[in-house]
Amino acid sequence: MGYTKDQLLARLKELQIDFVCYDHPAVLTVEAQAKYVGHLGGALSKNLLLKDKKHRYYVVSALANTNIDLKVLSQRLGLGKGGLRMAAEEALQEILQVPLGCVTPLALINDSARDVSLLLDQGFKSQQSCYFHPLTNEVTLSISASSLDKFLISIGRQPSYVDLEANPAVGKDNPPDLASLAPSGVPTLPDKVENAVTCIPTGNDGLTVKKPTKLAAISASSLDKFLISIGRQPSYVDLEANPAVGKDNPPDLASLAPSGVPTLPDKVENAVTCIPTGNDGLTVKKPTKLAGEAKSPAALQKEKLQKVQSSIDPLAEATNIEKLVKEIMDKTSTAFLNEVAEITKNLNDPQIVPSVSDVVKRRVSSDLEHMMMSLKNAAYTQGFQAGFQATLRSSLQSLSMQK
Repeated sequence: MGYTKDQLLARLKELQIDFVCYDHPAVLTVEAQAKYVGHLGGALSKNLLLKDKKHRYYVVSALANTNIDLKVLSQRLGLGKGGLRMAAEEALQEILQVPLGCVTPLALINDSARDVSLLLDQGFKSQQSCYFHPLTNEVTLSISASSLDKFLISIGRQPSYVDLEANPAVGKDNPPDLASLAPSGVPTLPDKVENAVTCIPTGNDGLTVKKPTKLAAISASSLDKFLISIGRQPSYVDLEANPAVGKDNPPDLASLAPSGVPTLPDKVENAVTCIPTGNDGLTVKKPTKLAGEAKSPAALQKEKLQKVQSSIDPLAEATNIEKLVKEIMDKTSTAFLNEVAEITKNLNDPQIVPSVSDVVKRRVSSDLEHMMMSLKNAAYTQGFQAGFQATLRSSLQSLSMQK
């Protein structure tokens, strides 16, 4: 739990720091704040929470009229161009523990912000009083730069005032002038507590449910310790990077590709689905039985092929003469009837004088050639003589039956 406004003000009083508070409606912009306190003579400030690609955070506090170029500031911090961006709203609540519109250097009093870097506009030093929000945007606190320094030192911070409008050259012979102000660590987010449901198959219905259990967040260093304990070496990479890959630039993450293939479990037992919902945060679906062994894609394909081969004997299909004759007659009859119907429809046209026989032969010949080729291949497979004899016997039997 972060500091409240009242707790912060009490801390300032303990430090004997002079300040003045002005209450007003909630404001989200400097312009809106100026309507209520702009006439009082203090220096309005704008405050940003920024994030770099390494998930490190920065609070930048500047006079309202100071121009801040994030690309230039990023280079000066040694982050390269585009290394800084505005932090998400969730970071305000989790790290600074303030709502939107309440970013302030005073929020660094929270322990969750101990790894956040603070950059202060050197222009504050020339102001008699400066305006900041005391953890809420419904109040403006007036405080001098020297009093702000006293507060920061009391929480273990060394104030760093910089010229935020400067644009010094950065290169091989000109190292980034603000690189020392980049954070050395990544903030550890406050613990999050969620509902967890544990379902254990047991009893008559195969299910025992434990009530929701609280799970706490874990820091990156603790996660590393756990991974190392199970024989894993943590690998942190820049997932937003897009390096060139080619002949002269081998893939930079190739060493992280697995060397083996996971072994699937032999059997899948009762499966239980537990969905947090309702008053007790739990809805349970009955166990579903998933039978059989878990098989690899290659094994499933082989099994499918075996089923097809066992259900169909290509040789028997190709050497079935009765079936062959039936297919020939069916195709011949269909072609003949279609052609007769076409001729009958066009009898009044003197230019159409087709030969029914030629047309039928042309339309059926390709099908017959295909069937005979199948028969020929089958005959060669089992021996031409045996195939020929089988064909002859079947043909003779068909002729006898017709007599």
